[in-house]
Amino acid sequence: MNGAESLIRTASALGIDVCFANPGTTELQFVVALDAVPGMRSVLGLFEGVCTGAADGYGRMTGSPALTLLHLGPGFANGIANLHNARRAHTPIVNLIGDHASWHGSFDAPLTSDIVSLATPVSAWVRTATSAKTLADDAAAAIEAALAPPGQIATLIVPQDCAWDPADAAARTIARPRPAPVSERAIVGATDAVRTGANCALFLGGPALTAPALRAADRIARSSGCRVLQETFASRVEQGRGIPSVANLPYFPEQAIAALAEIEQLVLIGARDPVAFFGYPDVPSRLAPERCTRLELAGPEDDCEGALEALVRAVAPEGAPASGATSDPEPPDPPSGALDVETLGRALAALQPEGAIIVNEGATSGFGFGAHSAAAAPHSMLGLTGGAIGQGLPTAVGAAVACPDRRVIALQADGSGMYTLQALWTAARESLDLVALICANRSYRILQVELARAGIAEPGRHARGLTDLGRPDLDWVSLARGLGVPGSRAETADALVTELGRALATPGPSLIEAIL
Repeated sequence: MNGAESLIRTASALGIDVCFANPGTTELQFVVALDAVPGMRSVLGLFEGVCTGAADGYGRMTGSPALTLLHLGPGFANGIANLHNARRAHTPIVNLIGDHASWHGSFDAPLTSDIVSLATPVSAWVRTATSAKTLADDAAAAIEAALAPPGQIATLIVPQDCAWDPADAAARTIARPRPAPVSERAIVGATDAVRTGANCALFLGGPALTAPALRAADRIARSSGCRVLQETFASRVEQGRGIPSVANLPYFPEQAIAALAEIEQLVLIGARDPVAFFGYPDVPSRLAPERCTRLELAGPEDDCEGALEALVRAVAPEGAPASGATSDPEPPDPPSGALDVETLGRALAALQPEGAIIVNEGATSGFGFGAHSAAAAPHSMLGLTGGAIGQGLPTAVGAAVACPDRRVIALQADGSGMYTLQALWTAARESLDLVALICANRSYRILQVELARAGIAEPGRHARGLTDLGRPDLDWVSLARGLGVPGSRAETADALVTELGRALATPGPSLIEAIL
């Protein structure tokens, strides 16, 4: 047994069953080891950002890490953007990065780079292996680090000689860490804040957006009169009929500031103190009022469901009066007529099946679904946590690998979809039940909105050219076909309803280009 096989056997023994890979010469020992270890699925991505984004989607849906297998520093660098998103989502991931043999690095070969410096900003744990004999223990330590609540990225750099040299058996087992319980002091502080009523808001993120947590937050709100808000872009939120609907904090800072203007007590549960995505002249970076007291009931690493249940017992015990049960909105009817952001969102909400996983990188075009999502069948929503575009299609691939019994729908903007459209090839190769719904407005629409917000009513030639995706128009149907995925185009709401219904009823991947 060599070091690579001892590592793969260790990962398999510790419950890791998939490796999203784009290997090179320095990873060939791992490629061979994957054949030697039954039960480890290898999934090829044609670009490293597909591998890291897929590992993100897999980890969000399972709560367990996948492996990525990446080639030296440049290969890893290609995947960093989606690791940035995964770090913000608190997704457990273990990166394996092959490096030159330890004795070869000093010769400054063309692919030599400072991998540690590349990995550190997006990793909570980084280690460079020093021996094949200890590589299995290094792998176990990386997996243990990735599983630390609420989940984090661990990166193990493996010089090639550590992979090919002889090694011993697979490593020790590990105990999965559990989220920390919240303190009684934190519960008392949150209880006092909630009892102030409408001037208090619960601000939920990450692990506080499960269905049980949302039901607890809803009960607290109905008993106390406090408000409930959630992060603008959540790593994963359960929503749809039967699950209390929580308003997102608006994206644009002026709207978010207005939404929080009357709040005097902000209770953070699995979320950070909200700040603006960007700095704007004369607009504060922190979105809650200066007079607002911020209290952290539970951080993302804590037991957020348990914290909310404790708060329920304090402010809404069994038998306590409440303002009334939450009622579900009526399911939306499929739309007809013109196709726009609203009718696209309504069509998706009307047709998506129960248990669907929606990966929303629709940017400006995704807001239509948000308006109808509470009336849709129960589903999981995965958001663009870090703002690095090109996440949607790879994350949808990972979610589909993780949950083969659930239909995955990538609600995908056309501009950001072009960053990682190679994910469609992986979906075809793996026969994944994935529908890519491309919101084709043929522009970087968010930048056009920002130009207007900056008071530029008539952008010049360069500004128009750098925010427009025409000349030539992207042909997503042809692009999908070239990558092995059947595609269709919808230019009306009626056509979208027909094509989406057909896609959802057909096994395997498909793509619909919705012309907006």
